[in-house]
Amino acid sequence: MSGRPKPPLISAVGVATLLGLGHAQATETGTRTFRDWIAGCDNLRSCTALSLPAEAASDIGVLKLERSAGPAGAASLSLRLRGEQLKAPLTVQLLLDGAPFPAAGKSLPARRDGEDSATVPLSDADTEALIAAARKATRLTAKLAGKTYDISLAGSVAAMLWIDEQQGRLGGTSALIRKGPATALPAVPALPVIAARATAGFPAPDAKATKAMAVALRKHLKQRDPDLCDDGGDADSDSDNVWSLDASTKLVGLLCSRGAYNVTTGFWSVTGNDVAKARKVAFPQPGANSDNLLINASFDPATGQVGFFGKARGIGDCGSAGTYAWTGSGFVLTAFSEMPECRGVDPEDWPTLYRSDVKLAK
Repeated sequence: MSGRPKPPLISAVGVATLLGLGHAQATETGTRTFRDWIAGCDNLRSCTALSLPAEAASDIGVLKLERSAGPAGAASLSLRLRGEQLKAPLTVQLLLDGAPFPAAGKSLPARRDGEDSATVPLSDADTEALIAAARKATRLTAKLAGKTYDISLAGSVAAMLWIDEQQGRLGGTSALIRKGPATALPAVPALPVIAARATAGFPAPDAKATKAMAVALRKHLKQRDPDLCDDGGDADSDSDNVWSLDASTKLVGLLCSRGAYNVTTGFWSVTGNDVAKARKVAFPQPGANSDNLLINASFDPATGQVGFFGKARGIGDCGSAGTYAWTGSGFVLTAFSEMPECRGVDPEDWPTLYRSDVKLAK
């Protein structure tokens, strides 16, 4: 197979792709880039492939293919367009290597998602036709509201072939690219169910107590090992937080570094007020690895979840994002998405690499 694996981008401090945890996974974890396309599959073998806009593009067009695993998994295509001052009603004209698509040349309706974005869902027939045409076509052009969007198809066939491989469809009747007579498909992994525990019922320390615990913990960490939370002398007590996880355990988040668009928080658990026995919170990574550092993180006591969003650059079109849930004994990963290519793709379109069903425990 062509394509190269991409390194994870959760943070500048080396937090790796968070897909271990003992649950079923896709055949390969992480994303793969195929020329102007990127693809990724999650732990249920549901897969996404995206066209990558040109690096200098100001009006962004992204063709997105989605397909879940198993015999019921049908491929769907949608076109996301972003440009200034899009006004409804919106219709889109498509050209495939300069020829009208669909062949009849009909305009397709677009759904306005916001002031500067719209989505064009393709019908099953148009999806099938475009997938077949991608074997030879090189470019899809969309015309909307006086703007022209160019979508490269280079690498799309390789990306779809890789998805077929991840879902066990190669040589089968349901394959997108390399079809054959086989009809059997691997069983779809079960969706992990995670019981999250809200902590809002346990009173959080007031501002004075929060500051005192943060200062005491920083002093202890500097004595133990200055590298445990290297704030570079830029510690800001207003950025430190303390939450109650239960009647005796506190979750302490300390600012450990600050960049132009990323803030790194280190998390420790403290029993009572004894910072000398503070322990790093384990946010699991593949295998036996874990770290207590997250980028642009926030904790919600009402849901017991920590969210993070590590930006690879300021506009937030690449990096990684996800959530962890507190289970009463530790934090487990509940969701993770990643985009290693900085090409103007909105986070909501990034390939999902891990998902679960989070239920709030009573």
